[in-house]
Amino acid sequence: MDNNSVPEPETNTAPPRTEMLAARQVALHILDQVLTRRRSLDQVLESDELFRSLISRDRAFVRMLTATTLRRLGQIDDFLGRALEKKEPPKPPLLYNLLRMGVAQIVFMDVPDYAVVDTSVSLAERLELSRQKGLVNAVLRRITRDYKTWMEKQDEVRLNTPAWLMKIWIADYGLRIAAEIAQANLSEAPLDITLKNQGMLDYWTETLDAAALPTGAVRRTSGGQIQELPGYDDGMWWVQDVAAALPARLFGDVEGKTVVDLCAAPGGKTAQLAAQGASVIALDRSVKRLKRLEENMRRLRLEKNVKTEAADAAVWKSPEPVDMILLDVPCTATGTIRRHPDILYLKVEQDIAALAALQARLLDNAVAMLAPGGILVYCTCSLQKAEGEDQIDRLLNSDASVTRVPVTAEEIGGIEGLITEAGDVRALPFHLAAHGGMDGFFISRLRKD
Repeated sequence: MDNNSVPEPETNTAPPRTEMLAARQVALHILDQVLTRRRSLDQVLESDELFRSLISRDRAFVRMLTATTLRRLGQIDDFLGRALEKKEPPKPPLLYNLLRMGVAQIVFMDVPDYAVVDTSVSLAERLELSRQKGLVNAVLRRITRDYKTWMEKQDEVRLNTPAWLMKIWIADYGLRIAAEIAQANLSEAPLDITLKNQGMLDYWTETLDAAALPTGAVRRTSGGQIQELPGYDDGMWWVQDVAAALPARLFGDVEGKTVVDLCAAPGGKTAQLAAQGASVIALDRSVKRLKRLEENMRRLRLEKNVKTEAADAAVWKSPEPVDMILLDVPCTATGTIRRHPDILYLKVEQDIAALAALQARLLDNAVAMLAPGGILVYCTCSLQKAEGEDQIDRLLNSDASVTRVPVTAEEIGGIEGLITEAGDVRALPFHLAAHGGMDGFFISRLRKD
């Protein structure tokens, strides 16, 4: 730092400087794993021993810092492009990500500027980037001085959304709605909870300091470790976005009936069905993900209602025709960008065609297993119509034995704006905006005649 640097004040409430550096070093490591090694943020946070070794407060900071950096990466890179004398990204990538984290803290997080500059310079030294300390100091100081002026000239929607993805959304929904989707993705998603016993809604909204949504879900806006919240260890609820909780509702009364949940992990919808008294056959290709589902069912005390099977749902055959099938297909997950901003940088346009082909195979196999009069609920957390509406159109145009069973607003908590003209459900991130939004989701209910 130069002679004009302001030393960080020592306070009784501030974390020790060594802890501040350690947390930021872990954040930098995680960011590198996502952007350079193309690993999902959740996967890294779940498996990284350095992250897990941090105290609760620092884990929360690291999670927020990495998510904020990814969510606003387009703007951050624009700021850095303006601040750097050379217009190409600085090298090595570790230095670039260090600067990105610094900008995220200065512009988008409530971190004092002097603390950001000081810890970033110190972290450069710790990571054997001592020759770049002057660059780090100069760039972050300039951004501290000029970012408000620069921000006035930025188009945050365009900068933070990959051009190929915005182009598809515009084609699917039109420019205005595409822009609203991209704008909604810049906000962090709240924490939604599904209750095992809906009759205890009032108790849990008060106990969890939450609000009840029209669908009966419980929403928390404040932070905290999920595992430390009341009722978690007792299996009284599970985390599930309000949109993701809609498909399982569309079977009606499932008590005493058998439902096959294809592609079931991590198990939110399986838990819903089991809690309503259904016997659920839960399939998933991934043994690891299936074990996680089994752990979740044991915590919720629902394991007696669930039978798991590791299998490829695109080729698996039920011994007998099935009356109820839930098919939550693998997808690009672009409807969950608010929760998973790394999706913006891990997915590419070519993924859509490959996933659409897989979805078609899964859907066709599910229909083949369905008994006459049976109900199939197809859903995806993708925003692209190629993975939702187009799949159902293809099926209905090619298989006369299948018809759509339109969804009514009453079945989804009275939220009329989610029902399409065809009778499907299309949730977008800005829906329920007054309550904090929701994940993007597509749902269609089908019957085999």
